[in-house]
Amino acid sequence: MYSIVDFGAETNGKLATEAINRAVQAAKNDGGGTVFVPGGTFLTGPIRLYSNITLHLSPGAVLLFSSDQTIYDVVKSRWEGVSREVYMSCLYGDHVENVTLSGSGTLDGNGPDWWDLFRNRREELAYPRPKLISFEESSRIVIKDINIRNSPSWTINPIRSSNITIDNVSILNPADSPNTDGIDPESCSNVRISNCNIDVGDDCIAIKSGTEDADEKIACENITITNCTMVHGHGGVVLGSEMSGDIRNVVISNCVFKETDRGIRLKSRRGRGGIIEDIRISNIVMDSVLSPFILNLYYFCGPRGKEKYVWDKSAYPVTEETPSFRRIHFANITARNVQASAGFLYGLAEDYLSEITFDTIDISMSDDAEPGVPAMMTGIEPVTHQGFYLGNVKDSSFRHVTIENHVGPAFYMENCENVEVDSSLSKNTKQTEELVVSVSSSEK
Repeated sequence: MYSIVDFGAETNGKLATEAINRAVQAAKNDGGGTVFVPGGTFLTGPIRLYSNITLHLSPGAVLLFSSDQTIYDVVKSRWEGVSREVYMSCLYGDHVENVTLSGSGTLDGNGPDWWDLFRNRREELAYPRPKLISFEESSRIVIKDINIRNSPSWTINPIRSSNITIDNVSILNPADSPNTDGIDPESCSNVRISNCNIDVGDDCIAIKSGTEDADEKIACENITITNCTMVHGHGGVVLGSEMSGDIRNVVISNCVFKETDRGIRLKSRRGRGGIIEDIRISNIVMDSVLSPFILNLYYFCGPRGKEKYVWDKSAYPVTEETPSFRRIHFANITARNVQASAGFLYGLAEDYLSEITFDTIDISMSDDAEPGVPAMMTGIEPVTHQGFYLGNVKDSSFRHVTIENHVGPAFYMENCENVEVDSSLSKNTKQTEELVVSVSSSEK
C-alpha cells in the first residue's frame, strides 16, 4: 500500500502531482501494488499508470484534475476515430496490463474550465481536450465503484485494448456539457460494462472502431452492457459513426434510458466502410426519448458529411467505403412518452439494412410531444407522433409490436423488400390510422 500522503500529497489546494507520481513510481519499482488516496480533495495534474497497479480512492477522497494546459503532456492517440496528437488523459495508461481503478471516492475532471475554452475560446486550446480516463493497447483493465464527474471531454475511452471490466461506476457530466460521452470502447475486444449510472452531455455509451482515416482498422467486438441506467445524453447506447474497423457481437440487456435524445442508435455514412453485425438488444425500458430506435446510414456529421456522396439517395457502386448494418435484433422493449417517432431505419440505396428484427415491442407516443428530428441526415423534417419509418430495408420482421397514439401509418415503408409485420397493433390513435403503408420511390 502506497499512500499518496506518505509521499507528500496535501489537501491545501497546491498541486499534488509530483507526490502522486512518486507513489506510483514506488509501486511500479516494487513490481506493483496499491496507490491509496485517503479522504480529502487533492488537486493534481494528469497521472500516468503502469502495469500491476491499483489506484484506490477511499470514501471522501477526491482527485481534482487541473485545467492548466501547460502541465498536460502531449501524446499520440485517437481523437474521434483519427490518430493525432492530443493532451494526455487525466488518468492514462499505454501498453499496460492488470490495472485497476477502484474505491468509492471521486474523480473530478474540472470540466467547466475546459468546456468554456471549447465553447468560447477554442483558439486557446493547443490540442484537443483531455479525456478523463484512457488506456491504449492495454489489457486486463478494471474500473469499479468510483464516482466520476465533470469530464473535460469523453469520460472513459479504452482504445485498442482487451479484457476491460467497468462495473458499478457513476458518471455525472451536465446535460449541456460538450462531447462528454460516458463510456466509449474503441477498437476493443471483450468489454464488460455493468451496473453503471451514466448521466452525461453526449452519448452515454458509444461503441466505436475508428474512421476511414484511422491508422489501422481494428474491430470493436465481444461487448456486453447490462444493468445500467442512462440519463440525458444524445443516445443511450450508440454504435458508430466511427465504425470503419467493424463492430460485432454486442449484447445490450436489462437497462433503463431516461430522457436520452435517442435510445439505441446506429449511425454511419458512405466513405466510412465497415460492418455492424450480430447485435442483440433486449429487456430495455425507455422514458421520454426523442426516438427509441435509429439505424441511419446517411449520418451527416463529421468530415465530408455535407457532400452529395453522403446525402444522395441514388445508388452508388458498393466498395470498401460502403458501410453495412445487418443481423440486429431487438426484443422485449418498452418506450413511453416518445416524442418524435417510434423508429427510423434508413439503409443506403445500394446497401439495404438487412436481417433486422423487432419482437415484443411496446411504444407509446407522448400526448404533448414537441417536434423533433429523429435522425441526423439531410432532408429530414421535424416530426411528432410518427410511427416506424423504414427506407431501404430488406429481409426483416416486426412481431408483436404495439404503437400507441401515433399519427399516420404505424409502419411506413419505402423501397423495402421482404419486410414482415405480424401480430402487431396500432392503438389509441385519435383517428383510424393504417397499420402499414408501403411505397417505392417512384410512387412518392
